Amino acid sequence: MTGLALGLYVVGLALAFGWRSVAQWRATGDSGLRLHAGPVGSTAWWAKTAFLLALLLGLAGPIAGLGGLPRVDALDHGGIQAAGLTLAVAGLTGTLGAQLQMGTAWRVGVDPTERTTLVTTGAFALTRNPIFAAMMVTSAGLALMVANPVALAAMVVLIGSVQAQVRAVEEPYLRRVHGPSYAAYAARVGRFAPGLGRRRCTDR
Repeated sequence: MTGLALGLYVVGLALAFGWRSVAQWRATGDSGLRLHAGPVGSTAWWAKTAFLLALLLGLAGPIAGLGGLPRVDALDHGGIQAAGLTLAVAGLTGTLGAQLQMGTAWRVGVDPTERTTLVTTGAFALTRNPIFAAMMVTSAGLALMVANPVALAAMVVLIGSVQAQVRAVEEPYLRRVHGPSYAAYAARVGRFAPGLGRRRCTDR
């Protein structure tokens, strides 16, 4: 199961970041990658740094498992690993599907000077951040498949970095750029799950 987790992780990275940026480039002449993290020590910088750390830990977890790092005893169960596989596949499928639904508005990161289209249909009608939500599901699934301390740390760091990125970077940007349209959208659609994390329509 650990080898399968490693394979899913590598394929997921290749599709979600590599293939998607190539497809974006072919469609628009722009890769969609906004990699500038802002001033060192800023919230945006910490969020992006933690996200990169989570990606490295996500790779290191199954590699360490194949190298002999033992599983956490409480999670060393075939049923838990099978549940992890289901979550990982569902999360990866959801990530790629939501990326496609963004169309040419897809970005990795935020350029404060850029105005992008506010996508509110498809998966974005259920949650404001379906890509990030699906990535967290994928990370949880992989953590259960591998079930060693490094893989579990990858999940925790990823969830923390996503929360910081969305709350402190992306939502303020969207409120500033889209104003009342985003406020109305955020009032009716949850942040990561349907109905949860909605904002009052008076928020700006």
